[in-house]
Amino acid sequence: MRKIAATALLTAVAAAGIAPASAGADPNATGPAATAGSVNMEKVVKAAMWDPYKPNQSIVPGAGTSVTKVEKALASKGLLAGKYVDGHFGTSTVDAYAKYQRSLGYSGLAASGLPGKGSLTKLGGDAGFDVTRKIEVGGKVRLGSGDVLNRRTLNMYEEAEKISGIDMTVTQGSYTGSNPGSAGTHDGGGAIDISVRGINARKAVKALRQVGFAAWHRTAEQGDWAPHIHAIAISDTDVSPAAQKQVGAYFLGKNGLASGAPDDGPKVEKVTWEQYKRGK
Repeated sequence: MRKIAATALLTAVAAAGIAPASAGADPNATGPAATAGSVNMEKVVKAAMWDPYKPNQSIVPGAGTSVTKVEKALASKGLLAGKYVDGHFGTSTVDAYAKYQRSLGYSGLAASGLPGKGSLTKLGGDAGFDVTRKIEVGGKVRLGSGDVLNRRTLNMYEEAEKISGIDMTVTQGSYTGSNPGSAGTHDGGGAIDISVRGINARKAVKALRQVGFAAWHRTAEQGDWAPHIHAIAISDTDVSPAAQKQVGAYFLGKNGLASGAPDDGPKVEKVTWEQYKRGK
């Protein structure tokens, strides 16, 4: 058991982010740079996590305009067919965005098709749109237990502890590489497992969901593992594709497992960390 409190010793192990693109275009200019407006990164990332797993082509509320601008920019680069410029960030748009990321030199999880701040800012610089509501995951932080989280995930975890009054114990952090027992969900950022020993698991899951995690209580009956809470930070731009799929399942009211069973956790409004902070 590896115990940490909200004030655990932390060691910064990496810096985050990529320098933004150069200053905006001349306001007197004509063409795309003068008319493209802005793209809300929060909306785009939420759509990129949810849309590929929907059974239909519905638009994430409020995301259509921003997603369409991203799709138009990808289409202008010959990466996306015009018929997919529709405001729905489905698999074709994910594939096109991954190609764009690779064209910038990204690879691995950094080229999964999930827009990050650096690539989206660069795309906006080319297409003439500004990026608003940027998501910052922060640098990697090593906890006293040895587990690693990015700063955004750590802040979310600590807030869940605070609002629940539960001192939670991390049993697995993020960026763990290929862990066979995790099916790839902990390969990237935003992933955390928490012990349920001696705590009210449902209350803890509710608090984690309230601050922006897709979280579930995993029981021994569900798989070959010890009972625990599994959580993925919604809209964390470092998450692995397997974790993205679980977030999509959460939005669809499912348990995030291969069974695709209904979600049996506490019902709360599904929000991101950024939305939670604005509502405090």
